[in-house]
Amino acid sequence: MNKLTLWFHKFGSPPVFHRIGGLLAPWLFAAALVLMAVGLYGGLVLAPADYQQSDAYRIIFIHVPCAWMSLFIYFFMAANAFIALVWRIKISEILAMTSAPIGAAFTAITLATGALWGKPMWGTWWTWDARLTAELVLLFLYLGVIGLYHAIEDRRQAARAAGFLALVGVVNVPIVHFSVKWWNTLHQGSTVRLLGPSAIDSSMLWPLLVMALATKLWFFASLFVRARNDLVELEAGKDWARKVALGEGDGA
Repeated sequence: MNKLTLWFHKFGSPPVFHRIGGLLAPWLFAAALVLMAVGLYGGLVLAPADYQQSDAYRIIFIHVPCAWMSLFIYFFMAANAFIALVWRIKISEILAMTSAPIGAAFTAITLATGALWGKPMWGTWWTWDARLTAELVLLFLYLGVIGLYHAIEDRRQAARAAGFLALVGVVNVPIVHFSVKWWNTLHQGSTVRLLGPSAIDSSMLWPLLVMALATKLWFFASLFVRARNDLVELEAGKDWARKVALGEGDGA
């Protein structure tokens, strides 16, 4: 067994995951809050007004990172659902299911901030634009996974059923991403590119990227907190979980 496989199996051990998650979560939350403060200050105070949208564009510093996270988390959820279905790894089941509410929250924020941005730009809170509609479908998929998971009493069977739904819904992720290219849409195209120059000034780009990193750190911090709680509940019959519940240890 190579070192990577050994590390994967060790990290997948419920007591080890619980302990490491408990150590990392506070630091991730702290780093996320610091980066959010820096990113919002850079975007709301330091960045200049847009020559067309004036100060109304500043909502992108919340809207765009949340939109990126709505797709990233769904892919993360689907990937863990696949691992759980194929290899029956308990930690992947928990990661897939606990990431769904966080992804739904980011998607809801994306839709809400998009409506706030759309009103002054398009003159309406909502339009059945391809990007907006696909993002709304993404929210329904998240809610469907959450609902199905909680509708079945057996937690592991529930995770497998909800994981299968997550895998079916992953087809919507590229539709959200490429909708502005595939259809004639009101929504503006991508302005940030990983390869090649971005179509946004650097004074606006760096706060956006800082906020993107902050939201990712916040996601993983929230994920560790939720996964640790679910893991203790699922492993309630094990000695390590009883010790954690009684406050006698950290699961190690």
